[in-house]
Amino acid sequence: MVFGRGRKAKQEQLTGPDTDQEAVGPEAVADDMTSAGNAAKTPGRAATGPYDVSEIEGQDGYVDLGALLIAPREGLQLRLEVEEASQRVVAVTMDLEGSSLQLQAFAAPRSEGLWDEIREQIGQSVGSQGGQVEEIEGGFGTELVAKLPAGGADGSQGYRVARFIGVDGPRWFLRGVFGGEAALDRDAAAPLEGLFRQIVVVRGENPMPPRDLLQLRLPKDTAAAPSPQAAPDLEQPERGPEITQIG
Repeated sequence: MVFGRGRKAKQEQLTGPDTDQEAVGPEAVADDMTSAGNAAKTPGRAATGPYDVSEIEGQDGYVDLGALLIAPREGLQLRLEVEEASQRVVAVTMDLEGSSLQLQAFAAPRSEGLWDEIREQIGQSVGSQGGQVEEIEGGFGTELVAKLPAGGADGSQGYRVARFIGVDGPRWFLRGVFGGEAALDRDAAAPLEGLFRQIVVVRGENPMPPRDLLQLRLPKDTAAAPSPQAAPDLEQPERGPEITQIG
C-alpha cells in the first residue's frame, strides 16, 4: 500500500473529486446505477459497517489516520489532501483498480443525522453548476449520482460523474465520493465499497460543532503501518481532487 500527499484543499467544505476520466455522454452511465432503486437498504450500520471505534475489539491491523482507521489491501493507495494554509489534512482518497473513493468524517448531532440535509445541499451545488443529480437506493441507503457538464476529448459535450454516499454514526457522519469507473458501475465499485464498510471512525469525546471535520493525520509511525506486503511509502501524486462547494 502506498501513501501520497495531495495538493491544497479548502477547509470546511464537503469535497467532490475530479474523476480524471474522459467525459461521457448521459447514455454511458451504467444501467445498474440507475436500476439501483431496487436494492435493499443496509439492515443496520453497526452490523455491516462502517464502524464506530467502540464497536471493534482492537485497532491493531489498521492504518491509523487519526479520525479514520483503514484496513489495508494489496494495491490500495491512500492520498491525503492537505489544506495549503494550515497544512491540515482535510480528506483522504483511496485509489484502487482505476477508481477512487474520497473520504471525510464530520462531527454530527447526538440526536439526528446529517445525510438528508447534506444531500439537498449537494443537489443545489451541482444544479448551480448546470449539472443534474439523481437519488437512488443502494447498499448504503439513499445515494446521489451527480452529473456535471464536461467537454470530451473530441470537443463533444458530456458529463463528469460522481457518486455520493453518506453514513450517519454515533455523533459522526462519514461521507464518500466515488470517482472513475466506480461512479458508473456497481461491479467496479465493489472493492472500494468493501473497504468503505471496514472503515472505523474515531469520533473522540471532545465537544465539537456539527459539521466540523474530524482530525485526520499521517500515521504516527509510518514504518510500522500495516500492509499485506510492506510498509507504505510516501510519494507525491500527480493530481489531487477538485473542490465542490456545497454549503
